[in-house]
Amino acid sequence: MNDSPDIGSSSTHHEVQDLPFNACWDLLAAETIGRIGLIVDDHPEIFPVNYVLFQRNPVFRSSPGRKLWGAQASRPAVLEIDGYDAATGEAWSVVARGDTELMTDPDETAEVDALGLEPWQPGPKDNYIRLIPKALTGRRFKVNPPDLWKTRTNDARRTSFE
Repeated sequence: MNDSPDIGSSSTHHEVQDLPFNACWDLLAAETIGRIGLIVDDHPEIFPVNYVLFQRNPVFRSSPGRKLWGAQASRPAVLEIDGYDAATGEAWSVVARGDTELMTDPDETAEVDALGLEPWQPGPKDNYIRLIPKALTGRRFKVNPPDLWKTRTNDARRTSFE
């Protein structure tokens, strides 16, 4: 087996740029949607969440169920957000890893409400969960231009060519 780094790579390979710590925070603050990864019943699960940053902690709301159980289990968790900038042709992602905790202080949850954290899904979402990041990383990279004849019409990369 050949472990050469050239196998499968193209001559147009672009560098992945690590994002500075503050740029990661800026992107987290600017976005509202992410995916929370939790351990539930001894296996990882991923849930889409809308969130706000409160005291540099991403906070989301949940109804009783698997997401809440996973968040209360005192196990590691991860929040991931990503995006694509059609004007620059760059994609980025930010990952916050840490622990989750249920917020029970009514003054804190009122402050979170004041930041506009409203559930997107119908039904009561009375549980406020914060992720306390222990690590925050991000990266940015140039996306290959699409083959306009083969790329799906809903591919975000097409917007910079149309």
